[in-house]
Amino acid sequence: MEYKDYYKILGVDKNASKEEISKAFKKLAKKYHPDLNPDNPEAESKFKEINEAYEVLKDPEKRKLYDSLGPNWQHGQNFQPPPGYENIRFEFGGQGADFDLGGFSEFFKAFFGGAGADFGSGSGFRQTSFTGGGFAARGQDAEATIELTLEEAYRGGQKSISLQEQVVGPDGVPRLQRKTLQVNIPAGIKDGSKIRLAGQGSPGLGGGPAGDLYLKVKILPHTQFKLDGNNVIYDLPLAPWEAVLGARVRVPTLEGQVELRIPPGISSGQKLRIKGKGLGRGARKGDQLVRIVIKSPKSLSPREKELWEKLARESNFNPRQ
Repeated sequence: MEYKDYYKILGVDKNASKEEISKAFKKLAKKYHPDLNPDNPEAESKFKEINEAYEVLKDPEKRKLYDSLGPNWQHGQNFQPPPGYENIRFEFGGQGADFDLGGFSEFFKAFFGGAGADFGSGSGFRQTSFTGGGFAARGQDAEATIELTLEEAYRGGQKSISLQEQVVGPDGVPRLQRKTLQVNIPAGIKDGSKIRLAGQGSPGLGGGPAGDLYLKVKILPHTQFKLDGNNVIYDLPLAPWEAVLGARVRVPTLEGQVELRIPPGISSGQKLRIKGKGLGRGARKGDQLVRIVIKSPKSLSPREKELWEKLARESNFNPRQ
């Protein structure tokens, strides 16, 4: 996008005082005001450009941010906001205005609205009127990943995390700093859920509030259990005679071991349900599904082989019928 030289637009030097900037603005605004130039699109466009330049240069903090571009642009080339400015959003407050946000350039929106900011309804940029006063810059919401074991997700509780956050230093240049937070994990939280930490996002500027931090939950792989939505799946190995005759076996759950009755004649792939041992809460709480896996012995003693051969001769069971 095209870089906007606000000093050139107002016809003032970069070191111009606030009074000189105000005087230049009033002179140009009077010259190009739409009421004095009816049916003149060029004058209207110029008037909007002048207003935009004045909105930035009249305020010390906004002017400082604008001046901090420094070597990050070259006149006549496409402008890209410097790294970190996508995390800055501005709120303007006050009474009275000659124009609305729709008249601002893409340069202004990219730099003062955050990269990709939507200036319409519901956006992070507050569409309110401008005045000659100051401004408050709300820090942008941030997102990070929090890794949990399956047990941590199931039980919930406090967890300490450390992360890097981007802040704007006193010189207006974005930088990274590390912070540690205590996070309250809701019991039964699911993979992909988000935990909102109010006021823990990017810090605000000019007295503006900090944004929020959203922690996206990533449940780590488990050595024994798998997840299927809210349900926890456990593969239970059974000997052939346990599957045929039935048995009582100890099965691990996320709350410890329980005794499970295996009905006679169960087959591989069938699932037994242990109610309420999954993720989620209340009516949406999942279960633990115990999936049967029948294992055959790989090595047999002579006596075992003899017994299996005898069973094969005497049995009428045909698994393919």
